[in-house]
Amino acid sequence: MKMIKKILIVLGICILIFLGYVTTKPNSYRVERKIEIKTSPEKVFDSVNNLKNWALWSPWDKLDPDMKRIYSGPESGKGAIYEWKGNKDVGSGRMEISESDSPKKIIFQIQFLEPFEDKSITEFLFNENGEFITITWAMNGNYNFMSKVMCTFISMDNMIGKDFETGLKNLKALLEAK
Repeated sequence: MKMIKKILIVLGICILIFLGYVTTKPNSYRVERKIEIKTSPEKVFDSVNNLKNWALWSPWDKLDPDMKRIYSGPESGKGAIYEWKGNKDVGSGRMEISESDSPKKIIFQIQFLEPFEDKSITEFLFNENGEFITITWAMNGNYNFMSKVMCTFISMDNMIGKDFETGLKNLKALLEAK
């Protein structure tokens, strides 16, 4: 009985130390990827600004071809809304364009519903560099305590960064083929 009590005390101390460590983690995150595409500013901007175009390059559309999509509001630009519900790989959620400044930037408000609830702000920035456009795709959000615990083991960058890279490569292939 004494041995079990000692094990439980040590286990409790380890849990407290771990929880203390979790509280030192940052309260926010930013995941960012960039790519250069040889295309016009208008083409790349429209490929992101018109939410129906996402099916042509989004990494998540390829993970679930049967994903249900609902579009509402204007076809593109501020107020355009895209809702999705898919398999376990893509989950469900909603995104809305909150700012559309052609051909410089597009800002989205994203709400994830499944497999976990979260809100984030995603931005696409477009910078002309000679005959190339540098596209920056970034997501900013805040951690709650449970997401801090989860991200102790795998970072948001590791969870989302590869998807951003894939999406940008898909967008590059699509636009440079035209």
